[in-house]
Amino acid sequence: MSIVVTGATGNLGRHVVEQLLEKVPAEQVTAVVRSPEKAADLAERGVRLAVADYNVPETLDDVFAAGDKVLLISGNEFDKGRVQQHRRVIEAAKAAGVALLAYTSAPKTLTAALADDHRGTERALLDSGVPYVLLRNGWYHEVYTENLAPVLEHNAVVAAAGEGRISSAARADYAAAAVTVLTGEGHENKTYELGGDEAWSLAEYAAELSRQTGKEIAYKPVTVEELTGILAGAGLPEPVAAVFAGADASIAKGELVVTSGALARLIGRPTTPLADAIAAALKN
Repeated sequence: MSIVVTGATGNLGRHVVEQLLEKVPAEQVTAVVRSPEKAADLAERGVRLAVADYNVPETLDDVFAAGDKVLLISGNEFDKGRVQQHRRVIEAAKAAGVALLAYTSAPKTLTAALADDHRGTERALLDSGVPYVLLRNGWYHEVYTENLAPVLEHNAVVAAAGEGRISSAARADYAAAAVTVLTGEGHENKTYELGGDEAWSLAEYAAELSRQTGKEIAYKPVTVEELTGILAGAGLPEPVAAVFAGADASIAKGELVVTSGALARLIGRPTTPLADAIAAALKN
């Protein structure tokens, strides 16, 4: 039996594997990767590597074994049919007889186009009959803190989120929840709505950036259409820019506020404050 993590060299997957290695022997962890070179350090630590591609179904045939617990981290190829990609993983896991498949989804309240693939994957997973866990992850702090360069250059936080609030948490927090589910018992066929302990607005984010940098950083609300144009102008394909701008529209409607407290309960501690994430990002 193994704990299998797909997308193991991605931003979230790395956190999950690192935290698993603190709890279980390395030989019990399988990292599913496209490029083994990117996971050479994990292999050196005893993690089993499985090279597979969501777009090539036959590469998934020997990834899973009976009794495995699997974390399916949602793909980021918005233009390649993510539901079909995820379904291939689910089908391979079912054929192997895995004990549990956890999927990183999106909050139930999110209606933006960004959530459509997650809903489709959830349906495929429930229809499969595989014991499941839906980890409905809210927004990540890093959505903002990893993109500080233009903010600091222009002294402005530009978004179409209005006065909406966001219950974000750090990737490491969501990873810890996944590890709890993968290494614990009694999580089969459960759904967890996950988000940070404290909701905040983009105006408050700008104010915290101002406090920590000593600069006057303003929040500049724009329309969804304006933000789509800005993102497209920065190099994003227009359909992808529209998806991200649409997420801001959902924030404005309060769809990324999560009040369940489930994340803190799963990880057994408070979630990482936004201010701490900002401070860490500014040091890098």
